[in-house]
Amino acid sequence: MSLRNSLSLVLAPPHPAGRPFIYGGAAVAVVGGLILGSWLFWLGALFTGFCLYFFRDPTRVPPPRPDLVLAPADGKVVMVSLAAPPPELDMGTTPVWRVATFLSVMDVHVNRSPVAGRVARIAYRHGAFVDASLDKASENNERNALRIDLPDGRMVGCVQIAGLVARRIVCTAREGDIIAAGERFGIIRFGSRTDVYLPEGVLPTVLVGQTMIGGETILADLRA
Repeated sequence: MSLRNSLSLVLAPPHPAGRPFIYGGAAVAVVGGLILGSWLFWLGALFTGFCLYFFRDPTRVPPPRPDLVLAPADGKVVMVSLAAPPPELDMGTTPVWRVATFLSVMDVHVNRSPVAGRVARIAYRHGAFVDASLDKASENNERNALRIDLPDGRMVGCVQIAGLVARRIVCTAREGDIIAAGERFGIIRFGSRTDVYLPEGVLPTVLVGQTMIGGETILADLRA
């Protein structure tokens, strides 16, 4: 990555979900600097800087082909396996390929649609907050699941999963929305995982350990 690209990533404007944290940290810094002493100023300034970095929302350019499945978030692939989709999505019980991407605290946490289609179902489920990199997180952790119906009738599942640190899943999509591949649909605050369930018969093109760029990295080819 070039220096210019690195700077544009670090200095990207924040996602709207981060504004309350950024404004709160800045307020603490101002109050601390003017009234209560320098230690509070530095505490507020450090927190504000962290939130500006964590909630950064860089521009992404999806590949122009309409028949691709894209990474829903930045991070590292921690699992490529056959699994039944979450029952709340009504995608059936036949195991399909699932690609799980773990987002560390240092990754961009904006979630993007893996495909273009209609948001047919959104289902939020309360749960635990175990390490999101573990397999059981798909079943046990708090999650928000989306089913996106493709124009040809096939379905793709995309699940936002909370982790050890994450305590707030934000989803801005609504059932019935027409969404583009790579379009933003939410964010998970402070560490998380995002799973994609591919249509039956579609094979993933990524491997465990591979680094993902949300909205740009190709997970699968729908024609294959």
